[in-house]
Parts: sequence; structure tokens; C-alpha cells
Amino acid sequence: MELVDLSRELHHRTAHHPSHPPVVMTVWNDHSEIKSAGGFDFTSKSLTLSLSDHSGTHVDAFCHFDPDPEAESIDRMALERFYTSAICLDLGEPPPRHAVTVAEMEAALAASGEEIRQGDTVLLAMGVNRRMFGTPAYGHEFPGLATESVHWLADRGIGMFGVEAVSPAPEGELNFRAHRACAERGITHMECLANLEAVIGRGRFRFIGFPLRIRGGTGSPIRAVAVFE
Repeated sequence: MELVDLSRELHHRTAHHPSHPPVVMTVWNDHSEIKSAGGFDFTSKSLTLSLSDHSGTHVDAFCHFDPDPEAESIDRMALERFYTSAICLDLGEPPPRHAVTVAEMEAALAASGEEIRQGDTVLLAMGVNRRMFGTPAYGHEFPGLATESVHWLADRGIGMFGVEAVSPAPEGELNFRAHRACAERGITHMECLANLEAVIGRGRFRFIGFPLRIRGGTGSPIRAVAVFE
């Protein structure tokens, strides 16, 4: 069995969506400060309250983009949604702010030689990390899905999809439409995935991406992992 980590590191000032607070990580105590009677020492870190529930590699809860008061928060979403069969589609390197069309999605699926099955997780590689991570463009210039492409995925019965960027669609109105389309269709998405190059062209795998049990959370950091038996 092979485990492939698809998660980004969480660290002080982790790259994040401009509308969410940053991660602020401080040392609560270190080995030099804490000594027990037996001479043992330990260290720990404090994650301050500015840690967003959308920090790092994360999944959006339904209540994040659905105004229905009954929309599920992350602690109410079934764990089965985050342990699924999965494929990764290679969409190449779309231009900055490009909205990937249905035709481009269909071509990527055909090139993969796979099919999308009921309940699948579909990961979408667009070369965002390779081209933009660590630059100002990462927070604003990323490509993503056209609204029609979100519906195309939902039509095929997926449970969720995932992107490398900080949002599923290009910044602005298209991004709001993509989130609303997810609400309408009962699917969700992950953002800030990493290392998708390691799963492109390798067929079907098991995806694991369990969220934290955050009471009322609008999302949660996850440890996204691809499992190849």
C-alpha cells in the first residue's frame, strides 16, 4: 500500500485566501522552560484564535455557502463523504483567471481513461502550485471552474471535488457562482490541495480527507491522502 500526502503544511502565516484570517503560530513553551521533577522536559505550540477553519488544505462545509439555516456545519457532515473512491483529472496549465469549460473537463476525463462514478471525489490539477504558490498571484490570479463545469461534475454524481487554488473558481463573481452551484447541487469542495502531480495518470485510488470536529464550523483543515492499494 502507498500513501500519498496531498496536504499543505500548516505554519506561521501559511498562504491563505485574502478574505480569511492568517495562521498565527507561537511557541507556548519550549524544552528550556519546562522541567519536571524527574528532569524530563517538553515543548508545545499554541495555535491562536486567528486560525481560520479555512486554513491550509481544507474542505468547505455546506453552511459556508448555503444560506439555509439547516445547512450542515462541518461537525454534522457524514464522515463517509471524506472516505471515497477518487480520480484526478489533469487540466494542464490554464491561463490566469481562466474558467475551465465543460469541453475541457470532458477532454481531461477522456484522456484519463477513467469514468466518474457515483459518490466519487474528483481532484483537479491545474498547475496552480507549481506556477503561483509563494507569489502574489496565488491569491488572485488562479484559474478555476466555470459554473457549468461545477454542474457537470454534480450531474455525474460526485460527492466533492478538490483544487489546488484558494477557491474553486476564478476570483470574483465566478467564484460566488461556483459556491452557490455547490449549494444547489448538494456537493462540496476542497481547496489548497498539494502534490497532485503524484496522482495524475495513476488511475483510481482511495481518498481520505477527514475534517476536524469543529462545532458549527464552516469548514475544516484536513489531512488529504491518496491511498493506492
